[in-house]
Amino acid sequence: MAAEVLQYLAPRPGGVYLDGTLGAGGHSELILEASGPDGLVYGIDRDPSALAAASQRLERFGNRFRPLRGSFGDLAELLASQGVGAIDGLLLDLGVSSPQLDRAERGFSFRADGPLDMRMDPSQGDTAADLVNSLSERELERAIKEYGEERWARKIAQRIVAARQERPFETTLQLAELVERTIPRRFQEDRIHPATRTFQGLRILVNSELEQVEQGLQAGIDLVRPGGRLVVISFHSLEDRIVKQRLRDAASGCRCPRQLPQCVCGQKPLLRVLTSRPVMAGDAELAENPRSRSAKLRAAERLAG
Repeated sequence: MAAEVLQYLAPRPGGVYLDGTLGAGGHSELILEASGPDGLVYGIDRDPSALAAASQRLERFGNRFRPLRGSFGDLAELLASQGVGAIDGLLLDLGVSSPQLDRAERGFSFRADGPLDMRMDPSQGDTAADLVNSLSERELERAIKEYGEERWARKIAQRIVAARQERPFETTLQLAELVERTIPRRFQEDRIHPATRTFQGLRILVNSELEQVEQGLQAGIDLVRPGGRLVVISFHSLEDRIVKQRLRDAASGCRCPRQLPQCVCGQKPLLRVLTSRPVMAGDAELAENPRSRSAKLRAAERLAG
């Protein structure tokens, strides 16, 4: 959604922007081009391979691009380490990146066999295999149901716990095939693999993704200067629900109970929401990039506090 990102972020020369989900660097490249000759872009990513690839791609911009390793949930601290206390725009393109999905060794996808990893930072934290082999049946059910929105979560968790007694889970196809066998064929959808929601739930758990969205959005709202923009692209309903609610809360101002006759909290609106409904990918982009079919873009402008 390159055109939509530029439209709503509205980068300008001399501005300071944060791409909180750097990935391959495509969005950062567009922002750097649009904010030339002197705009700055800080790019955050947990994945060292993504930082290296994006840095190489953006080398021609010199010191105008500044990569930062970490999670966008810690964006305030990461920017503070660079002496930055305010920015003119924030972009968050949530979820797993195409390079991560396409590399079997990262363990995000079931299209090819690979280690059941799913960590966006492969040097930190538990892998998906660690969790699948150690969590209780109830904990597995909760993750798959709440984060994956999978109706067969209980049955899948039961089968996982039973199967790991015989052989611990190590690979993506090992888990995907169990899920496929567990969900009755008549309830499987034609458009998506039966293991899609289970993998989503585990990935969100492994990377604490929803917590990162909450933290990153709040920090971004506080850091963006009046007149600056926040643009967020989400890919599933859990993320989009958080984004929608946080932007709405920041735009509403008063948080007093409705039964009070007048405001006593003194909270003023911090944002003006620019997208009454989420912006979806157009037909041309869908034809070029089928993964964009579930993308939802929301944007807001910072008001004077």
